[in-house]
Amino acid sequence: MGPLKDNKLQAVILAGGLGTRLRPYTFLLPKPMLPVGPKPIMEHILEWLKKWGVTDVVVSTGYLGKMLQEYFGSGEEWGMNITYATSPRPLGTAGQLKAAEPKVRGRFVCIYGDQLLDFDLGEAVDFHLKKKAAATMVLMKYSTELKYGFMETDGDGRLVEWREKPTISGYINVGCYVMEKEFLKYIASGKVYEMNDAFKEAGSKGARIYAVKVEGSFMDIGDRKSFKEANDLYTKDLQDGGTRPRR
Repeated sequence: MGPLKDNKLQAVILAGGLGTRLRPYTFLLPKPMLPVGPKPIMEHILEWLKKWGVTDVVVSTGYLGKMLQEYFGSGEEWGMNITYATSPRPLGTAGQLKAAEPKVRGRFVCIYGDQLLDFDLGEAVDFHLKKKAAATMVLMKYSTELKYGFMETDGDGRLVEWREKPTISGYINVGCYVMEKEFLKYIASGKVYEMNDAFKEAGSKGARIYAVKVEGSFMDIGDRKSFKEANDLYTKDLQDGGTRPRR
């Protein structure tokens, strides 16, 4: 595992969400600045990108974005080149990505600013190039136990099966994509636009849209429970000799 062959690959970090599910913490800090261990979430993201040789980063900010700029600056301290794109109001994940378009040169990795990820980025980029894709979504296997039992009846209302708190599993979007700049043309300017809207629009227009299944770890720090879990896992990981949260 080492730096990518394509040293011109950029990254775009989407860091403009309001973080409503993490209030009251996000009344004072933007979500990417919330600490996991001794570092903000976004610092973990930057270190992961640098491990893969991606050092040219565009951060798309919005809510409390000046705090990100004040902390990370030009990125020199991290051996990176960080620039910023600002949206004046919440525009959704794809709308926020669209705001970064003037600073995007070509191929780039798009990451949500509230995710902790660890997987083979080279594998995802190679897959994207092989498929000549406009956008490639990164997927990981995920399992969860449902809170309630599932019941099945026949046509007469007779109970025929009781599945108590079944476990379901499948592949989920972990909030990371490899994209070509051309993908951005499928996102409306200045409008609230989510990433699923952009993928649907691109697919309906015949764009080459793919998804790559990878092995690794991820954590979506979307609410107070997952924020606490991330810090608990970070502490445990350090005690076990590791360096980052696992899931």
